[in-house]
Amino acid sequence: MIQLPYGKEFLELEIPEQHACTLLTSHVSGYNPQKTQQQLVEDALEHPIGSPKLRELSRGRRRITILASDHTRPVPSRLLMPALMREIRRGNPEAEITILIATGCHRASTQDELAEKLGSDLVQREHIVVHDCDDQENMRLLGKLPSGAACWISRWACEADLLVAEGFIEPHFFAGYSGGRKAVLPGVAARETVLGNHCAEFIDHPRAKAGCLQGNPIHEDMVWAARQAGLAFILNVVLNERQEVIHAVAGAQQPAHEAGCRFLEGLCRVEAAPADLVITTNGGYPLDQNIYQAVKSMSAAEVAVKKNGVIIVAARSADGHGGEAFCRELAADDDMELLYRKIMERRREETQPDQWQVQIMARVLRKARVIYVSTAPDDLVRSLHMIPAHSLQQALTLAEDLLQSPHALVTVIPDGVSVIVQEKCGE
Repeated sequence: MIQLPYGKEFLELEIPEQHACTLLTSHVSGYNPQKTQQQLVEDALEHPIGSPKLRELSRGRRRITILASDHTRPVPSRLLMPALMREIRRGNPEAEITILIATGCHRASTQDELAEKLGSDLVQREHIVVHDCDDQENMRLLGKLPSGAACWISRWACEADLLVAEGFIEPHFFAGYSGGRKAVLPGVAARETVLGNHCAEFIDHPRAKAGCLQGNPIHEDMVWAARQAGLAFILNVVLNERQEVIHAVAGAQQPAHEAGCRFLEGLCRVEAAPADLVITTNGGYPLDQNIYQAVKSMSAAEVAVKKNGVIIVAARSADGHGGEAFCRELAADDDMELLYRKIMERRREETQPDQWQVQIMARVLRKARVIYVSTAPDDLVRSLHMIPAHSLQQALTLAEDLLQSPHALVTVIPDGVSVIVQEKCGE
């Protein structure tokens, strides 16, 4: 019996022995840090990497902005944000602190979501701004990214006397890892800047994949933007499957982030076990709130599934598709080969909203059929070229019928966003 995260609960599935099941899991779940979550965070702040302590940096800085994750990320902001604010006010009690919610191109977080994320008391007490990627009036131009796109960043970030960010580090399907510099780009960047960074050419780059930073053009753009915006200090954590902190890093953006990535890589890199059927999830809430986000786990399954195989994704998707442009473009074309070619023909400056997610999903669907276990409407799932199912058992039966084999090899990736299913990056 296997358990798979789904929303805030778990689904169970018994896989018959004849399927010769292989399990690909991160060793994060078995890691015991020997310290409490609070101790890990406080230790990181007391021993910053490549930087003075935050309390020292904050002295003499009047306007301080902290970049915070939005409702789509499992960052434990209730733990991290108070720790950052205590540290800042310890060095500068008079600091004017703004918490800038780094939504990227996501919808704005609601007041209830902010309260759940940060705590009601903090939301009522502190100055909070929710980033809007289309609010051009409140953007500042910082030059051109290495990719050539204009680098527009929120004025609350680039006009601060000190810019700080919280975040968490996990494998990211095209940026290598989350965390660090992503708080700036895409976190508080203009839509135009995000589109340039997420262009078809870069998404198709061989190094734009999970676990790969060196030579990754998407990552290089992000680092440049963070540097230009003046991101001086980060507090990033690594989480287990229960979304508990098992490791924390703090300090200067690049060295602290890279240290966190090295820690995580040692726990979550697994070698693909090619299979006819791959079963995965998007790690449960909050990452499985919509179909758009679930493309991340599909990309992990893509590495392990054989050509013309089947992928089963369990993602609750209570918010539906998660992106109007994503849904519209993917649903408009039945030929995934043609759709992929259309996207690849677009120049960097012609990148469309959500194009990157469409591109990756089309790439997955060129290789395998996808059965989607969710609460999303069946018609919506079918319109996005997937097969709807309402239980893992139903999905397994459908997969056996599609494969015309009750003995198909099965690989299970219980959390498709927590592992790097690939070989190591080349030298």
